[in-house]
Amino acid sequence: MLSIFKSIPSHMDYKGQKLAEQIFQGVILISAVIGFVYGLIIEQFGWTVYIVLAGFVVSCVLTLPPWPMYRKNPLSWQPIIPEINPEPTQKPQETLKKKKHK
Repeated sequence: MLSIFKSIPSHMDYKGQKLAEQIFQGVILISAVIGFVYGLIIEQFGWTVYIVLAGFVVSCVLTLPPWPMYRKNPLSWQPIIPEINPEPTQKPQETLKKKKHK
């Protein structure tokens, strides 16, 4: 059962995050303008709210799932460098002598 959830991709690259943010803001702005104009014409504030909420739902469907368009630019990570000195390093504070206060 859990293997089904592990096979679903759940990441977005940085350019994908920027694109998702732009889409989100654009859809919200367009739906707010359309809702305001439509509500002003028919003189019903309720329709303005419904249209803005519908825009919010559409923007959530477009931006919350990690669609493939948000994963086109993956990061290339540096390879792991093996540790040469396996001895634990001491903190500089521990190597200095502690001064006695008079």
